[in-house]
Amino acid sequence: METVELKVEMVGIHEKRVRKCLSKLKGIDKVEVEAKSEKVVVMGYAHKNRILKAIRRSGLKADFWSPQNELLQAYAANFTFNKFSFFN
Repeated sequence: METVELKVEMVGIHEKRVRKCLSKLKGIDKVEVEAKSEKVVVMGYAHKNRILKAIRRSGLKADFWSPQNELLQAYAANFTFNKFSFFN
């Protein structure tokens, strides 16, 4: 079984949209969506490029998850200026 981590730009009901488009692919066992960090984890036997292509076909911007994404999320969560948060 393969695990594929993706960064998907999500707003509002996009979580439901992601789950729906991935449920149509054969070989996917489990889909975990973390809307706050815009991370989607897919477990199954489907090829990672087919998973990415399915999400992009549904009209969402997606790319493979990289360690840089975690660093940027941590930086954005702690960045405030005069009690205003710019990234949250």
